[in-house]
Amino acid sequence: MSALDAAEQAFEISVETRYIDAESDADANRYVFAYTITIANVGASAGQLLARRWVITDGEGHTQEVEGAGVVGRQPRIPPGKAFRYTSAAALPTAVGSMEGHYLFQSDDGDEFIVPIPPFSLAMPNAVH
Repeated sequence: MSALDAAEQAFEISVETRYIDAESDADANRYVFAYTITIANVGASAGQLLARRWVITDGEGHTQEVEGAGVVGRQPRIPPGKAFRYTSAAALPTAVGSMEGHYLFQSDDGDEFIVPIPPFSLAMPNAVH
């Protein structure tokens, strides 16, 4: 991790979620959620997304960790003033849950840095927890 100025490496994460009824099966305890993430570079330097790490928590407090290279098969380089948007999905055994994690980025000069993904909720419409 380098001592690059935080203003140079500023990324904002926004998330939209939706329940996918057609792929879910409550009788089988399978609830599928799509999430669309926008990663906006609001800083002064480009960064390439190398990897991601997720902590997925179901409605009973059980967690699953997922790590891997890139997102949806890509490792995008995001220049200042640009954004990268993608959609993926997660299946939970409960009607509610949450996700959080981080992305590992690399600057053009080779320094690596972490961009946190704030927690967000996954919930079947009208689910009570």
